[in-house]
Amino acid sequence: MTAANKTVEFFFDVGSPAAYIAWTQLPHICSQAAGQIDFKPMLLGGVFQATGNHSPTTVPAKGAYMMDDLARYAKRYGVGFRHNPHFPINTLTLMRAITGVQQHESARFAELTDAIYKAIWVDGKDMNDPAVVGAVLQDAGFDPQALLALASDPQVKERLKTVTQEAVSRGVFGAPTFFVDGRMYWGQDRLDFVKEQLEGHS
Repeated sequence: MTAANKTVEFFFDVGSPAAYIAWTQLPHICSQAAGQIDFKPMLLGGVFQATGNHSPTTVPAKGAYMMDDLARYAKRYGVGFRHNPHFPINTLTLMRAITGVQQHESARFAELTDAIYKAIWVDGKDMNDPAVVGAVLQDAGFDPQALLALASDPQVKERLKTVTQEAVSRGVFGAPTFFVDGRMYWGQDRLDFVKEQLEGHS
């Protein structure tokens, strides 16, 4: 397999600040490495439940360090980032909406995901509040009621559940997680390895 036709599978949840950082960088990395992205929206809470893992923020010292570290990465990459004061965010409906748009309106998948990531990890909005979510979606040019209906579709719910189960079965325990050539990489700080694998250097 040559670098030109390699794909990176990107398992993510918008509730993960590390996955947000990865989201901002992965398209550029794949462009440089002539690779493609297979976006895999999953429910991180479901992964945590299945694997016994927990958010680093459950350990206060570790959580504080992680947020500082992510801010350093954001500064290095020149992207906006701040800790969301409403964290943790219940992302079930958000990830269902993203999954639904990916399935039924794929051309707007990145646009929707961008808007939600920005609301959480740049603007610090309370995306646990349905009214705030509705305003964010409307400002981004989406119909909140239509997206809510899509998120309630049984097939969309099943798709998110299936991808989450796939992630767990393949050894995923957190977000972001990447697979290239069957090799797993975890964390936004492993993007260099992802790029090397795409380029066939590892």
